[in-house]
Formats: sequence, structure tokens, C-alpha cells
Amino acid sequence: MTTTLVAPPVRVGKAAVWALGMLAAATGTLESVVTPTLPLLQRELSMSPAQGALLSITMLITGALVTPVAGNLGDRHGGKRVMLRLMAVVAAGGLVSSLAPNLPVLLLGQVLEGAMVGAMPLSFILVRKHLTPGESQVAIGVVSGMFVGGGMLGTLIAGPIAENLSRHWMFAIPTIAIVVATLLVQRLMPDDPPARSEARIDWPGLVLLSGILLTLMFGLALAPSAGSQPLAFGALVVLLALFVAGWTVVERRSPSPMVDLNLLAKPAIWSSYVITFAVCVGTAVAMYLVPQLFAVSADGYGFGASSTDIGRYLLPGAVMAAISGPLGGLAARRFGSSAVVATGIGLMTATLVALAFQHSAVWHLVVGKALIALASGVCVTAMVVRTATSVDHGNTGTATSLVLVTRVIGFAAGAQISGAFLTAGTRPGMDDPAESAFVTGFVVAGAVTALSLLVVRTLNKGVKA
Repeated sequence: MTTTLVAPPVRVGKAAVWALGMLAAATGTLESVVTPTLPLLQRELSMSPAQGALLSITMLITGALVTPVAGNLGDRHGGKRVMLRLMAVVAAGGLVSSLAPNLPVLLLGQVLEGAMVGAMPLSFILVRKHLTPGESQVAIGVVSGMFVGGGMLGTLIAGPIAENLSRHWMFAIPTIAIVVATLLVQRLMPDDPPARSEARIDWPGLVLLSGILLTLMFGLALAPSAGSQPLAFGALVVLLALFVAGWTVVERRSPSPMVDLNLLAKPAIWSSYVITFAVCVGTAVAMYLVPQLFAVSADGYGFGASSTDIGRYLLPGAVMAAISGPLGGLAARRFGSSAVVATGIGLMTATLVALAFQHSAVWHLVVGKALIALASGVCVTAMVVRTATSVDHGNTGTATSLVLVTRVIGFAAGAQISGAFLTAGTRPGMDDPAESAFVTGFVVAGAVTALSLLVVRTLNKGVKA
């Protein structure tokens, strides 16, 4: 058997890391421009509410499908090589969206743009290969924080750009930024050698995993109306179980599985996914309920805030979300992931419960949302750091991509839960839900988040030294 000598990785400077951060910020901006401008897009493209809902989740579904594939290919063929090709697809999607004359073309652009989420695990592969363990923890935090910050920036600027320029420019400007940042990454980041370039792609595993994610996302979308459509919801549950069973069998028998099930069995890995899901459910509930509470009529328990006012009220939360990534990476390096996560979960739980009983003033919601954004960002970043450092370099992309997929599923579940509570709390003939619906939502979110503390102690079990 021939032994191949592999050259040590080339160390990179701060400029290369910041190039990755700029790319994360640009993709985060492009990802977030649809949500705040959905009413405008519905008017200009004559979309129905159902079509608007489809547009709002298209990128989410695509991202959930592409991310584990991108992470797996990055582990096998090199993170930089896969990232450059992925960003070419994203840039093409941005161009299509910016030029779209109708809904079908815009949907195609959103499908292509969804590939951007896969850039995150590829960034983590690169920083782990080119930086020391301590430096990579901070770099992961920087990239994560820049992505969140870019998302918040997109939420704030999409409306003004669409209203003062056109809807075309709100896609074009972030796309141009993505192209520039990709060129910087190509120039500043050295190539990383493939880890398992000879391994075949596990196509059966890929198809079955895609089926699992699609079925799960559609099941979450249908969950609020499960009572009125029990047969359809039951069929999705059965189909999901069949996909999971089939995928498990295929991955156990595959000589080159897409996801190593032995990897998922490690306590430090599966506990990261459980905590990430619970934290993101709690975060999504707050993200959904707080703006709704601002918008409730001032004649009742709400504030009658306009869209501009709500954007201003949410700005402190945007700032906290942006700094939470670097802060989470630094804190994980200094105090350890378990301590950081436990602290973040405690702060988030207390804030959610406090909002349930104290939401009579604007500052209650502004401060509460900011604290939740900070705690959530710190927790998720610490989870990514813990997951990345709990596996060998050849599995970094696969393991961290599943954290990001779990994050997407958690946000989708939290949004659906929140919508179900408000729908159930709205009496016939009334425009606003009862205040008790908000109270219930915050309390349930706090309980879900608090329960994740039960698995925090498993984070340090089986960690790769």
C-alpha cells in the first residue's frame, strides 16, 4: 500500500477570514430581501397569498437540501473548490431574480439562490484547515456573525431599495457584492487539498435525505391545519417515517455513506443538534410574535406600530444578532462551549418567560428581542464550534451542515407554532388575536428552550481531542 505525503496546510491571515466574512454577509443580505418586501412583490407580480407563501419558503427548502450535500462534497473534494462553484450558481440565481418579469422566473431565481446556505459549512472547512484550533473557533464566530448581520441588513434595506429604485435592484445589489466577495476569497484563500476525492457520491442516500427534508418541511407547513386535514398530515408522517427508515438502512450499508451514522451517535454531535433545534424554536417564536405584538391595535394591548416603526424597534436586536457570532466564538474559546450554551439558554429562557408577563411597554419588547437575539446567536455559534471541533477534518463540512439544517428546521417549526397559536387565539370577526395567545406562545417557547438544558451536559462526552 502506497503512502501519500500531504503537505501541511498553508496558514492564512485575517484578510482571508474577513473575505469569508464578507461573502457570508453578502449571502445573508440576499437571503433576507424577500420577507420584508413580500407585500410589494405580491402587488407587482399579482401573486395570491398562497403564492406569496410559496415564494417565502422556496429558498428555505432549497437551502435545507443543498447544505448537507455541499458540506459532504467539501469534505471530499476541498472546501474552496466546491464553494467557488456554488457561488457561481448563487450569482446566477441573483441575476435571474433581479431580471424576473413574473413569478415563475422569480421562483427559479430563488431556487438557485438557495444554494448560498451551503457556503457556511464550506467556510468552516477552510478555517479549520488553515487556522489553529483556537483561531478557527473565533473565525467560525466571525463568519456566523457576518451572515446573521447580513441578514439583518437585508431586512432593513430591502424595502427602501425596492420603493426608491425597484424590486430588481434589491436582488442585484447583494448579488454584485457576492461576486466581489467570491473573487476576494478566490484570491486570498489558498486551495485546500481534497480529503476523500476518490470516494463516490452516495446518490441513494442523497435522494432519501432530500425526501426526508422535503417531507419534514411540508409537514411543518401543514401542521397548523392538521385538524382539518388529518389524512394528508397522517400520510406525510407515514412518508417521513418510511424515508427515515430507508435512509438509515442505505447509510448503514453504503461503503461511502453521505452521513456516517456512527458520527451522529456521538453524544457531542447529537446533543448539539437537539440544543440547536430547541434554541431556534424559541428564537423563531420571538421573531414572529414580537413584530405581531407591535402591530396589534393600540386600542387594546398592542402599540399600533407601522412597518417603519417596527423596523426601528427591531434594530437593537439586529445589532445583537450581528455581534453574537464573534462573541460566541470568543466565549467558546475562553470558557468552553458547554458553559456558554448553558448561560445562553438560561438568559433566553428567562427573557421569554419575562416577555409573557411583561409586554406593556415598547422597551419591554425591544430589550427582550435584543437579549433573545444575543443569546440565540451565541448558543448557535457555540454549537457550530463544538460540532466542528468534535470531528476530524474530513467530516467538518458534513457535521456542521447538519447543524445549519437543524437551525432551518427549528426556525420553520417555531414560526408554524407561533402562527398556530395566534390563529387559534383570534375570535371570529376580530382582527387581532387575544393577548393570551401571545402569553401562551412565549411560555411554550421558554419551556422548549429550558428543556434543552437537560442535554447540555452531554456536549463534552466523546469529544475529539
